[in-house]
Amino acid sequence: MISAETDIVAQFYDLDPMQVVWHGNYVRYFEQARGVLLDKLDYNYPEMERSGYLWPIVDMRIKFVRPVRYQQKLRVEATLVEYENRLKINYVCFDAGSGETLTKAHTIQVAVNVSTQELCMESPSVFLEKVKRVLCVTD
Repeated sequence: MISAETDIVAQFYDLDPMQVVWHGNYVRYFEQARGVLLDKLDYNYPEMERSGYLWPIVDMRIKFVRPVRYQQKLRVEATLVEYENRLKINYVCFDAGSGETLTKAHTIQVAVNVSTQELCMESPSVFLEKVKRVLCVTD
């Protein structure tokens, strides 16, 4: 499948009173990785809207494996694992130095037609073409 990754350093403002990254901040980390992945597809949020579709997140699951601490260097990888009927992206947050898995997650997004506000039961052809273009390049 198609993957992309980004590097992140846990900041002081990300921490909770227990001095570990607050669970809600992982969503921002995944969003950063998702943005890099969507850029690789040339289908980030502005392109989605221009193509006539919005892609709201309808499901998110997170499994916290190990805590992230202040100034810990992370590598967050986003991988497109489903794209024909919905957009499912898996995420893994690794310690950048050791490669240890810290957090796993996935999001599911569905296409909604901007003009009709109807949910699409299949991914729009414009998105499928972009995925196939990248898949052909990486094969």
